[in-house]
Amino acid sequence: MKLYPFKFEPYLKSVIWGGSDICKFKGVESTEENIGESWEISGVKNHVSIVSNGELRGKTLEDILSNQKELLLGKKVYETYGETFPLLIKFIDARDDLSIQVHPDDELAKERHNSFGKTEMWYVVKATPEASLYSGFSKKITPEDYVAMVENGTFTDSLMQYNVKSGDVFFLPAGRVHAIGGGCFIAEIQQTSDITYRIYDYNRKDSEGKSRELHTQLAKDAIDYSVHKTYKTSYSEKINEPTALVSCPYFTTNLLELNQSILLDYKNLDSFVIYICMMGKAEIKDNKGNVISIRQGETVLIPADTTSVEIIPSENTKVLETFIE
Repeated sequence: MKLYPFKFEPYLKSVIWGGSDICKFKGVESTEENIGESWEISGVKNHVSIVSNGELRGKTLEDILSNQKELLLGKKVYETYGETFPLLIKFIDARDDLSIQVHPDDELAKERHNSFGKTEMWYVVKATPEASLYSGFSKKITPEDYVAMVENGTFTDSLMQYNVKSGDVFFLPAGRVHAIGGGCFIAEIQQTSDITYRIYDYNRKDSEGKSRELHTQLAKDAIDYSVHKTYKTSYSEKINEPTALVSCPYFTTNLLELNQSILLDYKNLDSFVIYICMMGKAEIKDNKGNVISIRQGETVLIPADTTSVEIIPSENTKVLETFIE
């Protein structure tokens, strides 16, 4: 089995709060409406990605990982995560406000759920003029304050709210309270974990008049109550070289804004690489002679045994580059 750059079938998720932009952005069709999420690369149980290109088309990411191990993931990554693909890549299109939530860290998630925790990041692909999101606290509160504010419906008063636009970046370490607002279209990079504690849902009722379950007590111990001046990532965009966005133990993400070819040297990187195309289109050539195209809305997984990649844009192109250091 020879490894090459992989594309996968997207898992399109229809949800009550979903919008109408994901299929248009990706250039795909769906019989479903209200597509709120597209899972681009997933090792999550029951939703493991299926290869859509090349000789291994139809195989799952799990199949390839169990066979190729560190050649796919990288030696150190494989030693850490074994046969669980460590990242989940999504597009999220919110027509309505999503619930306010928090994710536990590795230690708490292991203790309570035998799972990894969830640290993640958001890159805003596009946003309506009034779109906003919540990230972090705007003022100091105690765990007891938190419980009281959830109960009396004032919890949002304690949060930092941001109006957002295309290109905005937010890093969300486990423990940071957050919520995506209506009108936000976001690319999300996260640890492979499906553990979410719902804190507040604006007292909404479902079609049967029931409130969604809240995880007030579980979240209480998972929340990081520290207050920061800002929770938005600032960066200065460079052309034709990587712009650093996020670097943490779980992933490193750079922005590549390209109007000419770029050669990326991975011989000292002990990790797979993921490209998520935000705009434009390009050709990707690796050191093994493989050639693959990528266009807006597509995601490509480069195996760890690849030592260099050339990206050749055919127009102005933006790509997120993600790997584990």
